Amino acid sequence: MTEYAYVTLVATDIYAAGALVLGHRLRDFGSTQDLLCLVTGDISPTALEHLSQLYKVVHVDTLKSIDEENLALLGRPELDVTFTKLHLWSLTGYKKLVFLDADTLPLRNIDELFDRPNFSAAPDAGWPDCFNSGVFVTEPSETEYLGLKKMATERGSFDGGDQGLLNSYFSNWSLSSSAHRLPFTYNTTPTSQY
Repeated sequence: MTEYAYVTLVATDIYAAGALVLGHRLRDFGSTQDLLCLVTGDISPTALEHLSQLYKVVHVDTLKSIDEENLALLGRPELDVTFTKLHLWSLTGYKKLVFLDADTLPLRNIDELFDRPNFSAAPDAGWPDCFNSGVFVTEPSETEYLGLKKMATERGSFDGGDQGLLNSYFSNWSLSSSAHRLPFTYNTTPTSQY
């Protein structure tokens, strides 16, 4: 079993450039961990070629949210494909994974995240009792993978995207020890303000 990997998702070509910047930043800051990129069949051959020069590419099926009403409330219909990131729990050849959205921009080496316990995430700027699913630490598990897929089809997501689904599934996160709470600086978003 390989120990650790960073994982990102490119479900459409729109996120390919961001994923390339992300991967290069991780390497520029000295990380030697595996870089995995989940890709769907909607990726162009050109984007796939560029991604495969930096990442170990993992081809996955698109998992779409059926919660169109909730996505409409967010004004983010493009988030319907974010359930696709659930496939990372099937990567059981790894002990621990750090998931980073393709639009994440590391400002330094963040390998210390692999020292965090299974399910660690940063609070969301708008709802601090919820975590933001753009950066999190997890351990792959077939049981979790099947449980998440079941919840996605049976209950859906309170916000229509993966963040609502993951917050429901890992609902004990807000009550867990501080070791599971990444500092807010690991996932600051452009709209964050305190």
